[in-house]
Amino acid sequence: MLLAASLLAVAGSVEAGDPLLAYGARIVGDDARTRIVIDFDREPRFSVHYIANPERIVVDLPATAFGFPAKDLAARGLFKDIRYGKMDEESARIVLTTARPVKLALAKVQADEAGKGHRLVLDAEMIDKQAFAELVKTQSWNDQTEADQTTSAIPAPEKAAPGDFVIAVDAGHGGIDTGAIGVDTKTEEKQVTLAFAKALTDRLNKEPGIKAFLTREDDEFLSLSQRVLIARQNHAGLFISLHADTLKQKDIRGATVYTISDKASDKLAADLADRENLSDQIAGKETVAEPPEVADILLDLTRRETQAFSISLAESVLNSFKDQVGTINNPHRHAGFRVLQAPDVPSILLELGFLSNADDEKLLLDETWRDKIAGLLTDAVKRYRAAVMANGG
Repeated sequence: MLLAASLLAVAGSVEAGDPLLAYGARIVGDDARTRIVIDFDREPRFSVHYIANPERIVVDLPATAFGFPAKDLAARGLFKDIRYGKMDEESARIVLTTARPVKLALAKVQADEAGKGHRLVLDAEMIDKQAFAELVKTQSWNDQTEADQTTSAIPAPEKAAPGDFVIAVDAGHGGIDTGAIGVDTKTEEKQVTLAFAKALTDRLNKEPGIKAFLTREDDEFLSLSQRVLIARQNHAGLFISLHADTLKQKDIRGATVYTISDKASDKLAADLADRENLSDQIAGKETVAEPPEVADILLDLTRRETQAFSISLAESVLNSFKDQVGTINNPHRHAGFRVLQAPDVPSILLELGFLSNADDEKLLLDETWRDKIAGLLTDAVKRYRAAVMANGG
């Protein structure tokens, strides 16, 4: 109660354009009916949508700061997972993954008893699969799906000079998709990857003839296809996606470099790719079938050449790390990562370390170590670029 009171006191001086403050939450119920109540400092506008495969309820809000403890909205009853967070500068989202088909029998905003704020009340009840399918079919997104695919809100990087080697540096996760959580500090992966991405971009841009840019510059959500599109639209010659995952085996630590492949090199790589490919689902994105590529021999040759370049980059990174940075056994692995799917941009996914390991976690949060990694990666990129140019690339 003291936390809620202090948050409300701060909220008392809100200005137009400030984000909403969600300062309290609670969830009650069972596997037939479940109620969620979220307290806001002022009246929120909201919209509700249903998504299948898996079944989810998406509640879209204006920009919102979520100030309540995560345990207050821990999944229970009809919900097996609850996520909430920022989508972009103007919007936030709550994603309720359901244990079975459900609908919101009630979704409304009402003033609280004290008259100082408003609460959003969501009453969910179980329904059959056919009824849920009908909800999905008959709803209107007001072209939201199409809007989700645009990258117009993302600032284009400064124009590269003719002949510059352009590199897209991708900070994994962001916004509602927090990624992994640190075992000791509870640091979110999205913060770790953004800090590393900024350090690497700054270091690369000190090199003549190299122009690096960030796919995301702050805590916003980007779909996997948006990340790929941003790299291609800006004519990137390389795409480096940064991550710091968690594993059930807390003793495993060290860096790993992944390249794309239809078949995973091992179970660890397969499991990691499966988790990373769920990013869109976590954020309440509809599952959209990948557009069929033109099946011609030229595209196939492009893919093979790109894959060969990706492998060359991975080897260059591991050569830089040798005797400098700890790596896991067999540190070059491969799997079907959707974020590495651009047919014409050599790409790697770099696991900097594991937030599930206390020793790795300390390093991942160490600024000196971050700068060291940025320098080693820059050396790897320079060697890769020299080899490509020597071969007429």
